[in-house]
Amino acid sequence: MNDFYQLNGAEFHTFRAIFVYMNIIMSEVLERIEKKEFKIGIIGLGYVGLPLLWTFHKHGFNVIGFDVDESKINSIDSGKSYIKHFSHEQIQILSDSDECMVTTDFKKISSVDAILICVPTPLDRFREPDMSFVVETTNTVSQYLQKGQLVVLESTTWPGTTDELMTVILERRSGLKVGEDFHIAYSPEREDPGNPDFDTQTIPKIVGASNEVSQQIAVSLYSKVIDKVVPVSSAKVAESAKLLENIFRSVNIALVNEMKVIMDVMDIDVHEVIDAAATKPFGFMKFTPGPGLGGHCIPIDPFYLSWKAREYGLNTRFIELAGEVNNAMPQFVVDKTILALNEQGKAVKGSSILIMGIAYKPNVDDMRESPSFPIMDKLAKLGANVEYYDPWIPKIPKSREHMNWFGKESVNWDKKTIGAFDCVLIITDHKDIDYSELLTLSNCIIDTRNAIKVDPLKKLNHIYKA
Repeated sequence: MNDFYQLNGAEFHTFRAIFVYMNIIMSEVLERIEKKEFKIGIIGLGYVGLPLLWTFHKHGFNVIGFDVDESKINSIDSGKSYIKHFSHEQIQILSDSDECMVTTDFKKISSVDAILICVPTPLDRFREPDMSFVVETTNTVSQYLQKGQLVVLESTTWPGTTDELMTVILERRSGLKVGEDFHIAYSPEREDPGNPDFDTQTIPKIVGASNEVSQQIAVSLYSKVIDKVVPVSSAKVAESAKLLENIFRSVNIALVNEMKVIMDVMDIDVHEVIDAAATKPFGFMKFTPGPGLGGHCIPIDPFYLSWKAREYGLNTRFIELAGEVNNAMPQFVVDKTILALNEQGKAVKGSSILIMGIAYKPNVDDMRESPSFPIMDKLAKLGANVEYYDPWIPKIPKSREHMNWFGKESVNWDKKTIGAFDCVLIITDHKDIDYSELLTLSNCIIDTRNAIKVDPLKKLNHIYKA
């Protein structure tokens, strides 16, 4: 028989009192969210955290942004944006508002009601998850965790991180109990920097928690600022869904990249093939090849699942193979460059080569995991003199990788400068680059993005597709 029916009279009344009390507390929490009296703390003010801070503030919530990088705090306080697609006007609104504070003082975590964590989850040099940012942040949160607070991880990670790592740290170090004293959930970021069609508010938000109370609070909170919230049954489901999204893209990009290599040998324009296939109105989704993968998601996220699957004795063959194909693309581009220069009667060694675009995608200033850097490294190792042009990144900033290029500045766009290079490689197809002018300035162009549209029946001898 169910233990509930074995309760004696006193126990039953005690249970009923606790149940009623919890319902009252929950009602008060949901009412405070409804009235936007919940104070929101966001840890990590990068490409995910800053738009999230803006979105909650825009909808009338009191917000505090936390970051260990004091330069970001100073930029916001002075009304200047450090992310190009995020306007100075938006930053100025945050700076001027009494309902927004940004700080490096993590003691203020104790003053908020919800703590949303948006920190990096990169891979280490062995291509295994580097959870140091999540662990350090969770340890910091545990020092100031208060009863009733909601903690949400937004960083992409392996299934089980919220329950098996964060909850354990928070409970052990704070002495509080999840589901009773504090609440925890997982809601993966889905930012697409530079996409004019979607922003934080309009991208559907998956929310998962492993207890009902945490789930209800998290769903209620996000519903106040996000157009569509998608509740799932657990944090693990939410974590897995985020990985599947990017594994799907990684595998399909690998497929068209492999197709590109095959078509190249057969002297067939892969872009014409893809465009023709895309005319089918069902059963086909268009993906385009490129010089390799970039960004904070697709080159990294699939390997989080690979790593976790090994714990269960499983091999992720599609993921690993897709990674091999995509990681081979920078070398493919370098090989095409060698052949193109050879046709021009020149060797790579001693040639001046211009990399057109070092951002990982068009129209953003984000260069994380950009394929431009391994291509630059390989060409420089072969003895080429490598420069770059990128209107979005005038100077290469400090990063965890590619420190050998730190401080290098973009060349100017003018006839004399661009025309002096032996070869130009289009790696990132920014829309504000004049490709028609480039055609007249350079005698050797390697186009990895199909940025220059050429009639297949009228091939130009100085344009090489890679």
